[in-house]
Formats: sequence, structure tokens, C-alpha cells
Amino acid sequence: MTMDVDGVALEEGEAIDWIVFNRPQAANAFSAAVLEQFSALVKDRQTRGAPVLGIRGNGRGFSSGMDLGEYSATSGPTSDVLRLSSYVERWLDLWRHPKPVIVAVHGYCIGVGAQLASFADIVVVADDAVISEPTIPIGGGFIAPTWASHVGSRRAKEFAFLPGNRIDGRTAAEWGWANCAVPASELIACCESLAERIKLVPPAVLTMKKRSINRAMEAAGFHAALSAVAESDALLHLEPEVSSIRNRLKGEDLKAVVKDYAGESSQEIFRRHRVGAENHDRGDKRVADSD
Repeated sequence: MTMDVDGVALEEGEAIDWIVFNRPQAANAFSAAVLEQFSALVKDRQTRGAPVLGIRGNGRGFSSGMDLGEYSATSGPTSDVLRLSSYVERWLDLWRHPKPVIVAVHGYCIGVGAQLASFADIVVVADDAVISEPTIPIGGGFIAPTWASHVGSRRAKEFAFLPGNRIDGRTAAEWGWANCAVPASELIACCESLAERIKLVPPAVLTMKKRSINRAMEAAGFHAALSAVAESDALLHLEPEVSSIRNRLKGEDLKAVVKDYAGESSQEIFRRHRVGAENHDRGDKRVADSD
């Protein structure tokens, strides 16, 4: 059975129930209505449905992140902290969920869309997926800390420091952010094959396995890393330089502002200089061979 409410669909199956972001016309951006329905379905599936919970997006990508049409950080720092904290609490419902949670990422996965996936138990990505930071730097310290336990501090910083930085699915798997990268045509089938095997394990066993591994991660600092992310982001929203960028967004075309921050990703920069060095070495070898 499939049901769709407020841009979020539920597709029920034998091994896996899929929660599907279904606002392709809005790039699966997270509106308030989407988040409320998402959380309601996550909680509903705690005691009902298939033994595995899956999350994916419909259309060209997983999610473009927050719906900027509803976004505002001008109502005061306390309300800003509470708003940001509410997002983390929604994702923690996945972390604490009694069932294994699999996230399937295809196309674009931006900002808090990538943050959500970091709280899943298993992440499978299309090899050509693009996981990225927001292009316009109007916040910070909110998304990348949730990556650190998966990819390490240096890669989390690499990802966070460049505006609009991005990695493809293969790199996400190499870094440890995702479990595996597969062709986009195999993404859903791969997740469902995993679920078919997982469902052979008694639900109580799965729950305790998940809880015990989570406790190990929490002892290593996973929860501590989350303790200040909302406050850090809310504090940055008050910085004069950030306010200046926000004022530009009010008075200028979004594409014009984005253009000022668009550019190479960190991986593209590394690749360009690595290839440049290799070409230089080959040139030196040809000169030496001709002498």
C-alpha cells in the first residue's frame, strides 16, 4: 500500500517499508509540513510494518535540504536554537529507532539532507550521487560535526570549509560516510536485498544489536558532538558578515549570490593538482629520454 501526505509517501513492503520524500517539484526540500509528516511516519513504524525502515527521495535527488521559502533565522537566538535543535531531534528518532534504518541516496543530497542520512544505520548511495554543503555560507558548525564520527575530523573539515563543497557517491563510500556506492539503477534493489537478509534476524535481536553498537558510538563521543551544533549555528546567524549575506539574499537574485561562492570542490582541486604534477613528471621524463 502507498499513501502520500504533505509531500511524504509511505510504501509498505514485506522486508522494508519506505518513507519517500515526494516533493520533486520542490527538489524534495524539507518544509515544516514535510518534517512533521516524516516524524509521524518514523514514529508510527516503531511498532508497525516491515522489520526494516528505508528512506529515499522521489525525482531527481534525495533532498535539497531546508525549504528556503520557509526559512528564517531573524526571530531571535533562542527560537533559532530551538528550531535547529528540533531538526537534530527528528534525526535522533532514526538513531533510536528499534528497527534498522537504511537510507538510499541518489542525485543531489544537500545540507540537512546529508545531515539526516548521517543518523541512519546503513547508507547506500548511487555512485553518481552528489552530497554537498550549502553553497551560500550563512551558517556553520551544524552539519559537519555529525559527519566527524563517520569520516574523521580532517575530512569533516575539508567538507565544511569550502562553500558548496561536494563529494560524489564513490567518494562518500571511500570516506566511510556511506556503506557502499552502486549504480543508480541498482540502488533500490540493493537496499531491498539487504532488507531481505536482515528480516531473517528476530526483531528483538536486531534492536539489541543496534542499541549496543549505538552505545559504543555514544561512548566514543557521538552525542557529545551534537551537544552544541544548534547553538553554534544560531550564534553564527548573528555575525555581521552573515547578516550582510542575508541582506544580499533579500535584495538580489539568488543565482547571482550563489555565483560568488560557486567553484571547484576540494576533490576537484586535489585531482587537478595531482594530474598537473603527473603531467609535469611525464614532461620531465620525455626531456630526459631525449637527452
